[in-house]
Amino acid sequence: MKKKALHRSVSQICPPPLRPLTVGDLRPGMENQRLGLVRDSMLNNPLILKPELGKTRERSSSLPGCNFSYGLYIHGLDGGVPEAIGHWHAMKSAPPTQGELPRNYISMNCKAVNAGLVTAREQYLFRHVNDIRCSKKDERHFQKEPPPVPPDATYGIRARPSTPLFDILQHKYQHLWLEEQRKAAKVQNVEKKPKIKLGKVYETRTTLLRKYQPPLKLDPLWHMPHFQKVGRHLDTFPDEKSRQRAIKAHRDQMPGLQGTLCLGNFTTI
Repeated sequence: MKKKALHRSVSQICPPPLRPLTVGDLRPGMENQRLGLVRDSMLNNPLILKPELGKTRERSSSLPGCNFSYGLYIHGLDGGVPEAIGHWHAMKSAPPTQGELPRNYISMNCKAVNAGLVTAREQYLFRHVNDIRCSKKDERHFQKEPPPVPPDATYGIRARPSTPLFDILQHKYQHLWLEEQRKAAKVQNVEKKPKIKLGKVYETRTTLLRKYQPPLKLDPLWHMPHFQKVGRHLDTFPDEKSRQRAIKAHRDQMPGLQGTLCLGNFTTI
């Protein structure tokens, strides 16, 4: 079954104008129901008026109906939509105004100095008499006209290239990166070949004594006068040559021995 079309009344299509709450609008159970004397002015005060449950808050101000248009109505003088679709109105740039050219202080100062005027007062008077302006062809000053732009110039940022989805799905960039890492590792391994290093030669006492023997001053030992002519009672060498050879070896080792008579342990260098 087809639903019947609902006929809306005029009051629903165009509601009546809103007006403040009055005493006649009050019903039992409403929030603004008062006991005693109730005046319409009491319902027009937003500080006294209470909000009704489930309804919009009353603002105590009268509003016009739907036939009222808010704002300022301006009659269209530009032809409306048809003229806007059929024509394109472009703003024409205003011609540059021919203003007064700025002063050329460099030329005026040079001429003032050539004329012998060096003080500030003299140069000020000289500028009033000799007013020199900058030339229109001088490119050092800002030009009011816009710079020439080629007709095929494009403004803005260039669009970035499209993403190569086929290479991304094949992991092409991963394979390229791994190949670069392998090449870099090969070059690094070639540069770090094991080089033959000679072992460090440590110096010993023998090598040091062969290089240099510090001079040793042999002072004769002190003997008591009455024991100088007494001979030795113990001789542990088989002959005199062995004795002299032992004494010479002892004298060679004396710089590295401890003790006053150089009979102690070897010193550490």
